Amino acid sequence: MGNPIAMNADQSQLSKTAYDHLWMHFTRMSSYENAPVPTIVRGEGTYIFDENGKRYIDGLSGLFVVNAGHGRHELAETAYKQAQELAFFPIWSYAHPKAVELAERLAHYAPGDLNKVFFTTGGGEAVETAWKLAKQYHKLTGNPGKYKVVSRAVAYHGTTQGALSITGLPGLKAPFEPLVPGAHKVANTNIYRAAQYGDDPEAFGRWAADQIEQQILFEGPDTVAAVFLEPVQNAGGCFPPPPGYFQRVREICDRHNVLLVSDEVICAFGRVGTMFACEKFDFVPDMITCAKGMTSGYSPIGACIVSDRLAEPFYRGGNTFLHGYTFGGHPVSAAVALANLDIFERERLNQHVLDEEGAFFDTLRKLHDLPIVGDVRGNGFFYGIELVKDKATKETFTAEETERVLYGFLSKALFDNGLYCRADDRGDPVVQLAPPLISDQALFSDIEGILRGVLTEAWAKL
Repeated sequence: MGNPIAMNADQSQLSKTAYDHLWMHFTRMSSYENAPVPTIVRGEGTYIFDENGKRYIDGLSGLFVVNAGHGRHELAETAYKQAQELAFFPIWSYAHPKAVELAERLAHYAPGDLNKVFFTTGGGEAVETAWKLAKQYHKLTGNPGKYKVVSRAVAYHGTTQGALSITGLPGLKAPFEPLVPGAHKVANTNIYRAAQYGDDPEAFGRWAADQIEQQILFEGPDTVAAVFLEPVQNAGGCFPPPPGYFQRVREICDRHNVLLVSDEVICAFGRVGTMFACEKFDFVPDMITCAKGMTSGYSPIGACIVSDRLAEPFYRGGNTFLHGYTFGGHPVSAAVALANLDIFERERLNQHVLDEEGAFFDTLRKLHDLPIVGDVRGNGFFYGIELVKDKATKETFTAEETERVLYGFLSKALFDNGLYCRADDRGDPVVQLAPPLISDQALFSDIEGILRGVLTEAWAKL
């Protein structure tokens, strides 16, 4: 054991250095001017540990990423061995074995004729890739005016200029406008806020899908290239698709020669219990964007998986997709992804999610007896709890209450009580939960217990 005083001094210095030099993402940096920066030093299974040795439930899988759980030594060993053999080589006009093998495996998992895999280093880059590919595809097939995209209100698709344009969160976009032109928004599938359809989810699904067609018709079908949709929308708090929604969207896209992109950066690789979420919701998109859980976060990688039909004109003559990333298909990341997918198959993680999702949902729904809990929704191991001031009227927080209760109390209180998750107001105030796919009933109960105590305190502060 080291000297505790010396250790505490080291931790204090680490926190100060973090504030001085580490510009944290999506972080109000002034919060840490006179407060320690939370520092996570270790992970094991479904838990993370801070610099003081305190244990927390990882209720968000890092950032919807660590699907197979923390501390998988075989993934670290795979990275080590691959780095010794071939640490890096680009896939610009060249191949290397792990990229080839991973592309084949992803094509095997993907539905329909989605057989071509374009690697990126993350999810936002995959979304950027899909929009660029859609534009060039339509130019190559005689429809040069098709460049616009349709996505949903409150949806998050990434932070690059293109992906941010597709994102439906005005507050995230405003500092960087003007963005890429041609990105249009329609209603999302938050049935909790659609009172007229509350008792008829199928009718709501038809209505929500038809909003996409109305937008395509309003813009002109000869100008719309693609529709970008998450199978379960993340921002706003886990909006699942109503029955029949994606089937109707597929029909609409086919009718107007518009490409359908399933943005599965979060939802792929077991988050809802299938390798790709479109399989669970029974539709075949033209492209799938994915990242996060492909390696369970042990090394960064992303991909845009493309149908043979879309790829065909790029495989003719002198045509080239003029796009790429230095670290796309990185050998170490590709090797880790393959080993991670081996774990998925060996331990049947997807089936575990399907077997346990009902228990997780039922455990979280116990929180409905709290006056602050308006809705619990989601799918698989991916749930949002919407917070309200009045259950009967569904009245949401004011800006002052969001600042004081959600940010000023709830986020820190959950963490202090041993639960790392997300309390967010991208849309209405929600708490989001997405634990590793190895989670079980004992963990679900612990999560519910911590939430119950903290949400009870939050209600008293409203």
